[in-house]
Amino acid sequence: MDLDAVLGRVRPGSHEETESALKEYNEQNRSMFQFDPVDEEKRKKLCEALFEVLDKGASTSCQITCLEALRILSRDKKVLAPVTTKKNMEILMKMAKLDPEVKTLGDGDDFPVIVEALKCLCNIVFNSPVAQKLSLDLNFAAGLCSLLTKCMDGRSVNDIRCFDLRLLFLLTLLHPDIRAQLKQELQGLSLLTKTLESIVNVQWAEKYQAVPEVNATVLSVQEADCTIEALKALFNVTLDSWNVHSESDAHQFRHLAAILRHILLSRGPSEDKTEELHSNTVNLLSNVPVSCLDVLISPSSKEMSANNNEADMEAIQLILDFMEKRIDKGCSYREGLTPVLSLLTECCRAHRPIRKYIKAEVLPPLRDVSNRPEVGTTVRNKLVRLMTNVDLGVKQIAAEFLFVLCKERVDNLLKYTGYGNAAGLLAARGLLAGGRGDRWYSDDEDTDTEEYIKAKPNINLITGHVEEPMPNPMDEMTEEQKEYEAMKLVNMFDKLSREDIIKPMGVKPDGTMAPLEEAVHYAQIAEPDSSDSD
Repeated sequence: MDLDAVLGRVRPGSHEETESALKEYNEQNRSMFQFDPVDEEKRKKLCEALFEVLDKGASTSCQITCLEALRILSRDKKVLAPVTTKKNMEILMKMAKLDPEVKTLGDGDDFPVIVEALKCLCNIVFNSPVAQKLSLDLNFAAGLCSLLTKCMDGRSVNDIRCFDLRLLFLLTLLHPDIRAQLKQELQGLSLLTKTLESIVNVQWAEKYQAVPEVNATVLSVQEADCTIEALKALFNVTLDSWNVHSESDAHQFRHLAAILRHILLSRGPSEDKTEELHSNTVNLLSNVPVSCLDVLISPSSKEMSANNNEADMEAIQLILDFMEKRIDKGCSYREGLTPVLSLLTECCRAHRPIRKYIKAEVLPPLRDVSNRPEVGTTVRNKLVRLMTNVDLGVKQIAAEFLFVLCKERVDNLLKYTGYGNAAGLLAARGLLAGGRGDRWYSDDEDTDTEEYIKAKPNINLITGHVEEPMPNPMDEMTEEQKEYEAMKLVNMFDKLSREDIIKPMGVKPDGTMAPLEEAVHYAQIAEPDSSDSD
């Protein structure tokens, strides 16, 4: 329908005609995201007309139709000037029930109006810096928290909760001040945790342990979307929550981690939705203080963890499987892989049962050392390949993860990765001369297989595998030929060094790298000349 025709029929008082015109407009433009600049002024006038109708009062069906049209129009950033006034934002707040003084939602007839008003606010806040500032002035955060509290009972309000949480996520993403307000003044962590618990309907067997399901819980599309929005909002609220300062804080985070474990063991309505659920769950778990992540394994599993019983570590296994899927996808490693690797690394550092289980899964005892560590399809092979990734962040976290699994012992790491793959981590940690990291781990020793012990003398320490013996080209050379080739090599290195193409480096006694002259100097200080030296 032509915009002029719509404008002529949208006016306060004539609800039926307004609704009829807008329904046709909405149907034609439901999938519209690119707008014709020629009609920009007309779209602005239509926005103004819609607010006039909403302000003067209209039937419920007319309100819904007006808000649907406004939602479509609010996708266009250029027409938001007449929308983003204090008066208009207050109209939308009222329709979205964002008044903390209102104690109930009323009957279900108003629910579609609330949902559409929240959708409009999401678009407007996302697209308009003016609206973002007004959201601070009008204290949107308090209204949204109040609305969440009213929605705590029953699943019939999941649509309302979904867009309430989406708007809360946007506000906490755009405004650090709102993040702080939500965390401190509005008790956002507790409220959002209760909301998440209500959405997924966790039933507790005992403290921090949900009632086990015979089969994985399958969330509906609506529940999955609502859960994802809650996880994203909680992620913003829990940023910088590394330290637990009180018993109540520890309880809150353990309770949250127990709910997240339940979500990990649940499935979405599709594979893509399940991955999105697990991705947001892993991101949020990365914000939970590591001391509170012990609830990822159920209380009973702690007693049995020494046997590496897979059923006890179901949530940990799911995180490992998720990590492997992300590696196999091969795209956007920094965003997709770093959070899960960081989470697993911290879990392994802090919780011995988790480290022992993951070590058995990722770095099982070596038997076949005929191939390089980076060649193959096992999780170990894939992680070793990441140790030489071009992305420095991915390279570091993959190496750190394997180093922690090896209890930060250099000899153990080299056994599984080879010196060439581990050199970057060892150089960064000052461990090129060997040794171990600063952290203490239990003294239980790894046992080598008979196959590995037999092959060990023939393993190339640089590549980390057994190489076929190569003929020595110098065996058939005379002493003069050897001296000639040696001088030729020295001259080549000298030329490269003088032209600053390469810089010869050495390892200092403390295990760090330094220019060769400096390394030799430190070595001479550490080992004074003996009387029989040349």
